[in-house]
Amino acid sequence: MTPGIHSQTVGTGDRPALAIHCMLGSAEIWTPVLTPLGDRITATTFDLPGHGQSAPWQADPAPGAYQTLATRIAAGFIDRPVDLIGHSFGASVALRIAVGAPEAIRSLTLVEPVLFSSVRGTPVWEAWSERQSHLITLMAQGRFEDAARSFMGVWGAGVPWDALPQKQRDRFTRQMPIIENVSQANFTDPADIFRPGGLEAVDTPVMLIYGQRSPEICPAVCEAIAARLPDVGVASIPGAGHMAPLTHPKQVSDLIAMNLDRS
Repeated sequence: MTPGIHSQTVGTGDRPALAIHCMLGSAEIWTPVLTPLGDRITATTFDLPGHGQSAPWQADPAPGAYQTLATRIAAGFIDRPVDLIGHSFGASVALRIAVGAPEAIRSLTLVEPVLFSSVRGTPVWEAWSERQSHLITLMAQGRFEDAARSFMGVWGAGVPWDALPQKQRDRFTRQMPIIENVSQANFTDPADIFRPGGLEAVDTPVMLIYGQRSPEICPAVCEAIAARLPDVGVASIPGAGHMAPLTHPKQVSDLIAMNLDRS
């Protein structure tokens, strides 16, 4: 275990699992999703650096530095083939692990991976690149609260910024430097996750999930990834947005269970 990283387990089943949360979330988001599967899996969840009860992130400006750190931490919890689960940024980390070590994965469930580079050059990519540029500009100007308000307006659970508790708004604002490093990696893929032949080597069952009300780039990314995987299903959750594990835990749990059945 990496020092300073808080982790916990959910379930007592025979199959080891690892679940990786989204940006600005915490390991707790997985509890209602994974608890119904507790007789099948023993799932490890952990707080990413600078999130939940884990230690702060020691900022590194290198492109993709945070994703690399998160990947190393997640891989440290794997000592035999696991059912690997990720949401948003966590799904991109899970995909990076699967591409790098497909033999370590028993099944792979990805909820809205933010590997935006997978749709590079398409109209949806161009539109969201402009949004990304605006976010980066806000942070370059030191307007981190405005950046947090903008980010949560798109990727949050639908609660208006001004309705959030002040403590939560302050935390999201402090976490914006992490978002800056991660979001740039989402558009540039410095780890080359989408490289030729990488996804094709992931021969375990994969389930890609997106919310029916999510930003249009999310289903586009899921379809781009699915097109290169040999054993894959794609599911849309009616009425859900990007934060489906939080707002629609039963549906996400049922889809994970379906993928467990295939592996």
